[in-house]
Amino acid sequence: MLHGIDIDLFRKHNRPGPRYTSYPTVPAWRDDFGPGDFASHLERAAAMPADKPLSLYVHLPFCESMCRYCGCNVVISRSFTRHAEYVEVLDLELGMIAERLGARNKLMQLHYGGGTPTFLEEPLLVKLWESIHTRFEILDGAEMAIEADPAVTTNKKLAVLRGMGFNRLSIGVQDFDQKVLDAVARPQTVEQVSGLYRYARKIGFSGINFDLMYGLPHQTAETFGSTIQRVIELGPDRIAVFSYAHLPHLKPHQRQLDESAMLGGEEKYELFASAREMLLDAGYLAIGMDHFAREDDVLAIARRNGKLSRNFQGYTDHPTDDIVAVGISAISSLETAYAQNVRPLNGYYRAIREGELATCKGIEVSDDDRIRRAAINEMMCQFGLDLDDFGARHGIDGPRYFHRAVAQLGSFVEDEIVSIDGSTIRVTEQGWPFIRNVAMAFDVYLEEVQQNSERPAFSRTI
Repeated sequence: MLHGIDIDLFRKHNRPGPRYTSYPTVPAWRDDFGPGDFASHLERAAAMPADKPLSLYVHLPFCESMCRYCGCNVVISRSFTRHAEYVEVLDLELGMIAERLGARNKLMQLHYGGGTPTFLEEPLLVKLWESIHTRFEILDGAEMAIEADPAVTTNKKLAVLRGMGFNRLSIGVQDFDQKVLDAVARPQTVEQVSGLYRYARKIGFSGINFDLMYGLPHQTAETFGSTIQRVIELGPDRIAVFSYAHLPHLKPHQRQLDESAMLGGEEKYELFASAREMLLDAGYLAIGMDHFAREDDVLAIARRNGKLSRNFQGYTDHPTDDIVAVGISAISSLETAYAQNVRPLNGYYRAIREGELATCKGIEVSDDDRIRRAAINEMMCQFGLDLDDFGARHGIDGPRYFHRAVAQLGSFVEDEIVSIDGSTIRVTEQGWPFIRNVAMAFDVYLEEVQQNSERPAFSRTI
């Protein structure tokens, strides 16, 4: 047995698969989906009731240095002039998006991601905020979140953000062991993390999250357990424990990592399973496949009430049908389409300055996609799906619509990963690590994506 899971099941089902932050997943998107396509879908979003809230994602790519595990789209630059140019172009793009959305300008969720959003200088943070605030109305109770690197985030900068109304903070911790941090070129200390956390709590941030990562070089059960214990002692509201995805063919800088010092397979999974057990024993509630929250946190409440949702920014209790995104590589997730911006700065600048959206790929979402997206989202968040109830909510015969998916789940029933009682599908206690595999049964693009990929398009599911 492997922490309550049969080791043969682990080996059988631990294969590449999507994380389902979107459906259809990114490898299924089309390169011929361009600026005109995205513009037309923004116009369709604008035709919805003006009081229907939106989410806005802002990608701030700059970092002081490159962490060797990084899987994000980042730009290494300490130049204020370069940062200022980016904010100026963001202002132009925000104007183009707001113009196309017209009267539909109410935000229920605002998220700054990166890169390192808190690496941006204070005057530029203020300028960016003014650019957003003049075009969009931030609703009362809106979730306003920012990602922070404790090594570059000062108390003064955090206070400026809190004064703007930011109320959620996600702190990149990854690990507290110095040998691990040195190996991945992450220059930070325990004191920086704890100091930032305590000051954020003091000035009124809530829903404070720590991002951790397992599978990094030199991590052991003992060292990662020590990190988890320190996290528990600090007591953040939320904790995300992500699996490191080693994809050096896609992220060349990951080749600098010592693969011989990285745990894989069963040993890597043990790091997460032990961390999960420690967090549950400490009173945290499991949220989805890799998040944890205190029982009084809004994510835990949403989980208990069946209101939890999932998008590119992670799990949320503030779901909206339309997320618009700005900046390089940023992904907009609309009810009717997904659209991604170009990654290179020069290409992004050129498109926006010429008055054109910077879309480089995307996909129109069909009625079938929307239904399957909702089913996968419910499965990923609630670890179960009542097909009769789901069908009634979506105007379909649920069991008939998903009969092929149910048939594919047959082997999971035999392996006691899933139970099926009438129209209700439930993931068992033994089955929770395999939730991505279960969701894959509802994905009609998966086989084609895998056939067209020379190398794995996704990280392993466990």
